[in-house]
Amino acid sequence: MYMVNNSPEFITECRTCRRQLRERSQTAGHHEGMPSDEELALTEVTEFQKSKDNVLEESKTIFEDVHTDCCDIRKILLKFQERKEKFPDPYCDAYIGFCLPKLLNPLVRVQLINWSPLEVGASPDFIFVKNCVCVFVCSDILWASG
Repeated sequence: MYMVNNSPEFITECRTCRRQLRERSQTAGHHEGMPSDEELALTEVTEFQKSKDNVLEESKTIFEDVHTDCCDIRKILLKFQERKEKFPDPYCDAYIGFCLPKLLNPLVRVQLINWSPLEVGASPDFIFVKNCVCVFVCSDILWASG
């Protein structure tokens, strides 16, 4: 039977051995403060990039069979605003303000697929942030001002 030793002394000794081996081999690439276990091999990086590219390509086809008016958050919110102005009582009775975030969730998620907040130099897409704010602020306004 194989015994696992998880004692702090054993773990410290293993880390020390790995660090000494790394220092002796002089294979640069280790950044001070980062565990060497988190460094990726070149093949892993290329596989990840290929997989990411495939996901991004497939994400472009998610809403290809949907009418363009139904894929634009602003247009959807405008239609709901028109309905609210024309039919205020049924609009309030249907709790539309509570439904909008759930209704628009797939559109927001598709926009989030390519967002990588931890990537160096990554900044959020201004249009995406504007749409998210619009969804939640407008849903509150559309619900509250009944």
